[in-house]
Amino acid sequence: MRKDHNVPEGMVHNLRIDSQCLKGNLLGDPSLRRIDVYVPAGHDGRGLPLLVDLVGYTAGGPAHTNWKNYGENLPERLDRLIGTDAMPPVVVAFPDCFTRLGGNQYVDSAAMGAWETFLIREMVPFLEERFGCGGEGRRGIFGKSSGGYGSLVHAMRHGGSVWSVAASHSGDVGFEYLYHLGEFAGALRHLAGHGMSIEAFLSKFEQGPKAKDQDWHVLMLLAQAASFDPDPSQFCGIRLPVDLQTCEMIEERWANWLRWDPLRMADDEACRENLRKLKAFYIDCGDVDQYNMVYGSRQLHRKLEAAGIAHVYEEFPDNHSSVDYRMDVSLPLLARALA
Repeated sequence: MRKDHNVPEGMVHNLRIDSQCLKGNLLGDPSLRRIDVYVPAGHDGRGLPLLVDLVGYTAGGPAHTNWKNYGENLPERLDRLIGTDAMPPVVVAFPDCFTRLGGNQYVDSAAMGAWETFLIREMVPFLEERFGCGGEGRRGIFGKSSGGYGSLVHAMRHGGSVWSVAASHSGDVGFEYLYHLGEFAGALRHLAGHGMSIEAFLSKFEQGPKAKDQDWHVLMLLAQAASFDPDPSQFCGIRLPVDLQTCEMIEERWANWLRWDPLRMADDEACRENLRKLKAFYIDCGDVDQYNMVYGSRQLHRKLEAAGIAHVYEEFPDNHSSVDYRMDVSLPLLARALA
């Protein structure tokens, strides 16, 4: 629902790309992917910067271009921000990265597929050739929750070479606070009702007719496991980092998860150097985030400060849910840095 009917309305193009690097993934997900692309009014895309929106868990990029009750979808937000001169014009891509496990962490995985490679080696060149946008020094990435995590990891791994600006809203940081033993214990209790079989659980979940709240929580842990510690010898490449009978942590597997924690990645000098190459780097989190992400975010902020890495860090009085309004802060910052 548009807040300002006086601003010009941009165009959303609906495209498809058949990814080569996603073919043959263990989840059986399709390689043909939808990408919605917003181009502001009065432009055809040529010469404009390119921003890529990574959505949170259980969503796909086109969810941000759909009609939204009692609020703006993202193209409407962009129309307002650009139309009122709050930010310069940009092209924004909304890739569908949804998976059988309910979402994505936007990294390459032997189970989930090569999503990191898809974004930077297939999607970006495809869009830049089609619209004449982006290019070296003119690309940015942003997202919330799992999308915020993806933005952080991409900034740390490809800052300066692919992405020149990045923003994370309530991104996954500090894995010990997010995925503690109690979370895994709850998942094991739920799997016990399916004979401790991940295959049986996923089959029942997909058959429906209605998922329980705990089903979604277990599915999320399976998605993380398939992202951070895939095992191609297992069903869909999924294994948990705990003993299925005692819930004791399997340190070797848990270490694989921790290697993907932005809080640990920030200790790596190569990642730090990539972050120093960014033109703008924005991080925020609600001060009562119900998933405890504020604690990892605070620690990450302190590490970046100590390393002399330029960034903007903000906490706001809210939790993890329905915080798209924070993009009114981040998007102008990113777009101005790229203009």
